[in-house]
Amino acid sequence: MAIREILQLGNPGLRAECERVESFGADDLRTLVDDLRGTLHDFKSRNRFGRGIAAPQIGSARRVVFVHIDHPTVLVNPRIVKRSRRLMTLWDDCFSFPSLLVKVRRNLSIEVRYQDETGYRHTIKAEGALSELLQHEIDHINGVLAIDRAIDLKHIVYRSEHEKWMREREGLLL
Repeated sequence: MAIREILQLGNPGLRAECERVESFGADDLRTLVDDLRGTLHDFKSRNRFGRGIAAPQIGSARRVVFVHIDHPTVLVNPRIVKRSRRLMTLWDDCFSFPSLLVKVRRNLSIEVRYQDETGYRHTIKAEGALSELLQHEIDHINGVLAIDRAIDLKHIVYRSEHEKWMREREGLLL
């Protein structure tokens, strides 16, 4: 398992639409999944946030996502097959621009079909935080970044300024 460099905003590799995985059980797929796992855990240990990572963020144009909320999950060739009409609005962040927060609208719930590392097919119904995370990561494998989904340009802010503003606001509410 290697800890890989995370591509940053501006790198054209983040804008590429990724290729489907056709070969399951191959060493290169296992290596990619291990590298995603290691890179996610390293980033989270250093930055205190992070729940998922997509293959293009470490320079691989393959449709693979690794998420870890309650347990690690590998999604190969994921696609959203159902979306709720109800939306949620939230501040989104990304390993590829960790200093920024972007206010976006996402579907409150989704249904995703995907394959695991062996090619076995699964369906997951996700709501709330998991729904948001999966939409974010699936966007990555389609060459779409959270910044593309910003409500408007006023809702792209530095994380440090947002946190400062929130601390000041909390102080006023006490």
